[in-house]
Amino acid sequence: MKLPIFQIKINEGRRTADQEAVHGLVDSISKVGLLNPITVDQDYTLIAGLHRLEAAKLLGWRSIECAVRTLDGLLAELAEIDENLIRRKLHYTDEGKQLIRRKEIYEELHPETQQGKRNGQTSKTDTVSVLETKPFAEDAAEKLGTTARTVRRKIQVAQKLAPEIQQLAKDENIRFRDALKLSRLPPDQQEAAANQLAAGDIHSMDEYHPALAEPEKLPPVPESSPEPPVPPSVPYSLGDKHYASVEESIADLKNPDKDCSYTPDTLLADIDGFVDTFHRNFAWYHDPFCTVVFPRISQVQFDFVRQRFATIFSAMEDLLSLMERNINK
Repeated sequence: MKLPIFQIKINEGRRTADQEAVHGLVDSISKVGLLNPITVDQDYTLIAGLHRLEAAKLLGWRSIECAVRTLDGLLAELAEIDENLIRRKLHYTDEGKQLIRRKEIYEELHPETQQGKRNGQTSKTDTVSVLETKPFAEDAAEKLGTTARTVRRKIQVAQKLAPEIQQLAKDENIRFRDALKLSRLPPDQQEAAANQLAAGDIHSMDEYHPALAEPEKLPPVPESSPEPPVPPSVPYSLGDKHYASVEESIADLKNPDKDCSYTPDTLLADIDGFVDTFHRNFAWYHDPFCTVVFPRISQVQFDFVRQRFATIFSAMEDLLSLMERNINK
């Protein structure tokens, strides 16, 4: 039955919706519709389907398909799902959908097993209940004769694999391990990789390599772009010593009695050479080969680069301060 969304009540204290999951459902529901109705009790209080309800709100729906159940009804539905999973030979995508629904029911019947409460966000009075009740994946694995890891992976495929790719996986008999790897890709790469598998261009996801993005065209440099700064005149001199031959030059380098200590001129020449080398090497990072990836750098990665550059500035300031303190002493 369809109910106006404003009539559906949500109990206080219920866990909040994961907004990333909600936005993922918005995209899926807008393409294929609501495949599974939400579940409410006879007072229209939500039992299961919070993320679907929030997605419907974002889509601007005024009403939503609901299944009205009592707790006895939930237990019966749970038993029916287990029967389907055990007795029927379901495709892994259908198994994943059944497991998602089973998880919703199980955590409504056993709210103490919800992730936040098992991670310590629970009162002392709930501690015994949390410890005595198995988490969903372990309970489902025990009932189905499999492992908790397999249960979680099948749910991942059903949640993360786009609906059209799930259908392609069924039609083209894509193996589960390949579907699992597909589910970890962004949607555009899922489609490309699944089509390659279906066409036989690749035989497993181990052979898939996403196409490299074409380098982005950089905007033309404006004619008024400022010229690079002109370096200051060189305030040091290394003299005009020349060697008559390579052998004489090598002999000078090997001379154990040669005074190799710095003078102000040689120190400045060394630093000047280092700065020139730094600028030549650093210019590489302005090349389109590097700048093409700038739009894909995350804020965390950018902050890391900023911190690393800050260490260069700090080292330079320390050296300049040391020089300044010792001038004319």
